[in-house]
Amino acid sequence: MLSYKPDAAELGIAAALFSAIAEEMGITLGRSAHSPNIKERRDYSCAVFDPQGRLVAQAAHIPVHLGAMPTAVEAAMPLAPFAPGDIAILNDPYLGGTHLPDITLVSPVFLRRTLVGFVASRAHHADVGGMSPGSMPIARELIQEGVVIPPIKLYERGRLNGAVLDLLLRNMRAPDERRGDLDAQIAAQRTGEARLQELAGRHGLRRASVLMARLMDYAEHMTSAALAAIPRGEYQFEDYLDDDGMSEEPVPIRVRLTIARGTLHCDFTGSAAERPSSVNAVAAVTRSSVFTCCAVCWRGWWRAEKPFPQMTAVFGR
Repeated sequence: MLSYKPDAAELGIAAALFSAIAEEMGITLGRSAHSPNIKERRDYSCAVFDPQGRLVAQAAHIPVHLGAMPTAVEAAMPLAPFAPGDIAILNDPYLGGTHLPDITLVSPVFLRRTLVGFVASRAHHADVGGMSPGSMPIARELIQEGVVIPPIKLYERGRLNGAVLDLLLRNMRAPDERRGDLDAQIAAQRTGEARLQELAGRHGLRRASVLMARLMDYAEHMTSAALAAIPRGEYQFEDYLDDDGMSEEPVPIRVRLTIARGTLHCDFTGSAAERPSSVNAVAAVTRSSVFTCCAVCWRGWWRAEKPFPQMTAVFGR
């Protein structure tokens, strides 16, 4: 299958096409939502994945959402077998979520009964229950933040699981607004499904599959090249949160980056232990933050005339 090799121009066009799917999903979601949290503050993200659940393209949305979303898609995979019309829902931070108000929807996309890939969206809902109104309660444990949603099918073969939706809305404040925002997110999923089907139908399933694979290969190549360009060695940095919301004690965050042979190792030894509040970062969020910070620094690295001092200033040494 991978003997077909798209040239640079075709690959560039494909990257724009896949990204455009995610961008259009975001436009649908933002314009259809009811709450200011999503409609005006635009706290949402959308992305496209291959049939194995690997990230292919994303819109220019929220970095921490997008970096964690592949883990959420992976967590939805045990719900297979999938069928056209399925939509999975989840928000569990230990299964690729961020915090509970960030609800993720994952949809398989089929063309003539063949799985083309997945589309996913994540939106920050204004309330998901919890000990106080809003989406950022001062909680000491996860369950105090709101309802925890494991991966479950909200739609199966195009049919809404009304019992699941009723259970969720019954545990959320302003359920009419929550339903409106979920409907907007579902509309975004259907938009992504339609556009990915169109793309696969236009180019053919085999060609679309190859383009997805080549885009991921290109991303891996660019990442490896960026890492190889950074001088080997260790870079250290330390900062503090003023407090954790429960006490006035500062919260240290320490990181040691080791660059060697085109690889990057991040060691957070010395950072504060888990706090009894909602400032903790789960594994998916930590990885997402690392991806984002490195991407920003690498961009400065490539553009800087003398990049090494820029890296030192960012990371410390």
